[in-house]
Amino acid sequence: MKVTVLVGGVGGARFLLGVQQLLGLGQFQARQRPGADSHELTAVVNVGDDAWIHGLRVCPDLDTCMYTLGGGVDPERGWGHRDETWHAKEELARYGVQPDWFGLGDRDLGTHLVRTQMLRAGYPLSQITTALCDRWQPGARLLPATDDRCETHVVITDPDGDGRRAIHFQEWWVRYRAQVPTHSFAFVGAEKADAAAEAVQAIADADVILLAPSNPVVSVGAILAVPGIRGALRAARAPIVGYSPIVGGKPLRGMADACLSVIGVESTAEAVGRHYGARRAAGILDCWLVHEGDSAEIEGVAVRAIPLLMSDPKATAEMVRAGLELAGLEA
Repeated sequence: MKVTVLVGGVGGARFLLGVQQLLGLGQFQARQRPGADSHELTAVVNVGDDAWIHGLRVCPDLDTCMYTLGGGVDPERGWGHRDETWHAKEELARYGVQPDWFGLGDRDLGTHLVRTQMLRAGYPLSQITTALCDRWQPGARLLPATDDRCETHVVITDPDGDGRRAIHFQEWWVRYRAQVPTHSFAFVGAEKADAAAEAVQAIADADVILLAPSNPVVSVGAILAVPGIRGALRAARAPIVGYSPIVGGKPLRGMADACLSVIGVESTAEAVGRHYGARRAAGILDCWLVHEGDSAEIEGVAVRAIPLLMSDPKATAEMVRAGLELAGLEA
């Protein structure tokens, strides 16, 4: 089975662990059953969070997926290296260098240095990600949604002035914790970007396509903003199965509710499902999984309620299994 998943950061990485658990891939290969080596897992990863920080290109979602699947993520934070130190960050603070609200760990700097050097040498982000994954062996193919710039920016009321201004998503998310008056999101560079060829091919070749329960606005939504991705999904031969990031009116993690509010979508499983829309009605969904106790009625979409709490890879694997069953497939 060829499985392609659209993912964001921490939640998306944990969802991928569940897919690996079910298919017997990556860290779970020791439990592999006969035929499991024929499975292929590809993640099309959000790059809207990517930013230049201290002269280095930082790709938070790609790195979180890579570290998590490669067994090197910090287990408490859910992102960055385990056993991290912060000497460079402390020294930059002594120099008064901005931004002081975004911290790069010493081990993490190695990843960003390699990526930046390769970018400046002319390599595309997709090839760079493959090279970085050679060190981590994540047990999945990680693909940026695009090799081009397509960053998420946020229009806010300036806390230090009277007007509005646009800031990078990282500043809105990390510095302000989404707690400033917010008016809209913009995907800067999208008008000139193209979907990565490998990402489009992974969607076309898939036996099933999964939308992880990542933020529907700034994770999955940012992937869908890349020209070519939505069209590839709508043309795909495989069923598309989505997982609600909203449980009982609240996001599983992060600040999806704050993002949904900005675009006028309620924080309910049904509203998010309708936001994605049925594929037979110009949307992208064939199936939609909601948490037990939640409900959704979306014409043209098969809906099932199951436990959606990703407490560990085994529980997440059962979520994935239920999605495959709803789509008429078997792992």
